[in-house]
Amino acid sequence: MTIMIIGLLIFLGSHSVRIFAENWRQQQIAKRGETNWKLVYSAVSFIGLVIAIYGFGQMRLDPIYVWHPPMGMRHAVALLMLPAFIMLAATYVPHNAIKAKLGHPMVLSVKIWAFAHLLANGRLGDIIFFAAFLIWAILSFKAAKKRDRLTPPAAVSTTKTATIASVIIGLVAYVLFAFYLHAMLIGVPVFS
Repeated sequence: MTIMIIGLLIFLGSHSVRIFAENWRQQQIAKRGETNWKLVYSAVSFIGLVIAIYGFGQMRLDPIYVWHPPMGMRHAVALLMLPAFIMLAATYVPHNAIKAKLGHPMVLSVKIWAFAHLLANGRLGDIIFFAAFLIWAILSFKAAKKRDRLTPPAAVSTTKTATIASVIIGLVAYVLFAFYLHAMLIGVPVFS
């Protein structure tokens, strides 16, 4: 579990710079250039994610159970993940009303994902893993909204086509992940 926690600290720590050290971040970008900043940031994030995922897998080999969630919680996760996937898709589809309305759909998607998985997992490592992401998402969303109040984002025109595309892409990604990829990548079938 220690390896997972180290990975989480590196990954979520690098993603917390905008939460806790925005001025320092801006200084580094000005000093080193945006491209160099993004390269270093991406490398550190990737390393942290790989370590966290490896540690998560190792933690599952010798689990410590805190509680045993009722079977119905798995259904709750399946239901909650639907809007999470749609919000994730809306992050990348330009000119959609979902992103225009929510502002930061990816962070909200992570918040829903983490909360949903906390409902259905009772191992200590799972609780630490998903709670870390939930806490990060709450703090990140709060910091992003504060930045938006200080410097409101430019208004973006939205189209129904883009919004519908966000929903369709999110639904397709949800079906692919729920029925195929979750079992293949995570080793746990969603519907069993």
